[in-house]
Amino acid sequence: MPVVDDRRQHRDLRDLELATLSLDPDLLARELAAEETIDPLDEFRTGDTSSSIALICDQGLVDLCGTHNQRLQGLQVFCEYKDPRAAPLLLPLLQRPCPVERMSAVYALGRNPSPPAVEPLLQLLQLDSNAYVRKAAAWSLGNYPDAPILNPLIRALQNDVAAVRLWCPGSLAESGSRSPDKADPAASQLIVSLQIDSEPVVRSNCIWALGRLIDQLVESRQNEIIEILIEALLYDGETSVRDEARTALEQLGNPMVLERIQILIDNGLII
Repeated sequence: MPVVDDRRQHRDLRDLELATLSLDPDLLARELAAEETIDPLDEFRTGDTSSSIALICDQGLVDLCGTHNQRLQGLQVFCEYKDPRAAPLLLPLLQRPCPVERMSAVYALGRNPSPPAVEPLLQLLQLDSNAYVRKAAAWSLGNYPDAPILNPLIRALQNDVAAVRLWCPGSLAESGSRSPDKADPAASQLIVSLQIDSEPVVRSNCIWALGRLIDQLVESRQNEIIEILIEALLYDGETSVRDEARTALEQLGNPMVLERIQILIDNGLII
């Protein structure tokens, strides 16, 4: 099986996640205790021309300075579109008392990265009382891979709720892919979380991230990851995790690994 372009695939996956994320309005109402539960990632526009996008962004900039409802409309625009003019108006919204506004501003700053946003995003990841806001920060920080995001994401993957842990592996992969020095500590935590996390989707994302990082690691660590992925393929209790492990192993393109998978198939240990 040919090896896919992991960086491109993951960026596509992250964009798909952002574009398709939906939040249960009733759950938001309970969790956020907000009067408005508008999902900033909902109902994205399609088929816009360049001129219409420019007009949409122009209006979005105006809305960011308006009332609560107008700000939510403006935030929705910049969760979808990139415009360098947006960042200075998005940054103050990270401090809004309404958690829907904070969450939306975090996502928008993931779509529109700006160096001054790094510190406030890290603060929100570590200290915000609302899990939706922390989850958004875990996603958005992956768009700042050269910033000092590695250790905060590792702590979040160790300690936060499942919704936040879900998006930490992908952002760790983005950060760790920048150098072997970052890849190894990221991989170390991903290995631990793959083995102990109670949520199958988190374990699956850890597998994906390990596949993304493996080329940056020394041979001994690569071999360790291969053995752990084979263990997940054989013994994880969730089919989705086993499937992810098999995909990651096959995408390595390593003849010895592919031979081991074939032996497992021949012996009836996997299908």
